[in-house]
Amino acid sequence: MELQKNIWYVTLLLTIIAGYCDTVTFVAADSIFSAHVTGNFIVFAYQIIKGSDIHAWVKLLTFPVFIIAVITGGRIALKATNHYTVLFWEGLILVLSGIATYVFGYLDIFSEWTMYSVAMATVFAMGLQNAFGKLYAKETYGPTTMMTGNVTQASLDLGNLLKNGLKDVDVLLSFKRQLVTIIGFLVGCFLGAVAGKFFGLGTLILPGVGMIICYLYHRKN
Repeated sequence: MELQKNIWYVTLLLTIIAGYCDTVTFVAADSIFSAHVTGNFIVFAYQIIKGSDIHAWVKLLTFPVFIIAVITGGRIALKATNHYTVLFWEGLILVLSGIATYVFGYLDIFSEWTMYSVAMATVFAMGLQNAFGKLYAKETYGPTTMMTGNVTQASLDLGNLLKNGLKDVDVLLSFKRQLVTIIGFLVGCFLGAVAGKFFGLGTLILPGVGMIICYLYHRKN
């Protein structure tokens, strides 16, 4: 029971953080998706059609950054005894990105390229979270950065529940677990939209601190 409760908390935290970061960078960093990096294909194509120049091509940079992050996450996992070490580095990158935003802003040297650098650092952090999800699939109820698979499973479960009622305990449990991921991500998106619009990229400190606390908790337990 304690293990299941831990998975519930970790899943909720990671989905909220992914939704938050994805939306913060989209709102405050020229429509860059940091978690759903494939969404940048759409933004890239749209901006090219609109006649954008360098702003569109920057979107493609998210893919090599993401790939390098996932590879790095795999290397960290090979050397670490604690699964959550990958998340510690994710949290540290997010905290440093947020601090850098405030420092550059205070010094009045926060430029467009500084914004893109912070966004790419966030993409890297989300790449680490994606690596964690693949390497340690049993630590969560499902993918925490991309919701399509979770929505698909929830839809299948809902269909079975509508057909057979609530008597299938396994299907009902699966449906509840998918709701945790979907609702968590939605909450994160809403919080990220508000934070990105009114406070900017500096608010990346918040999910970073949350991730570091998650690591520290699991290091002690």
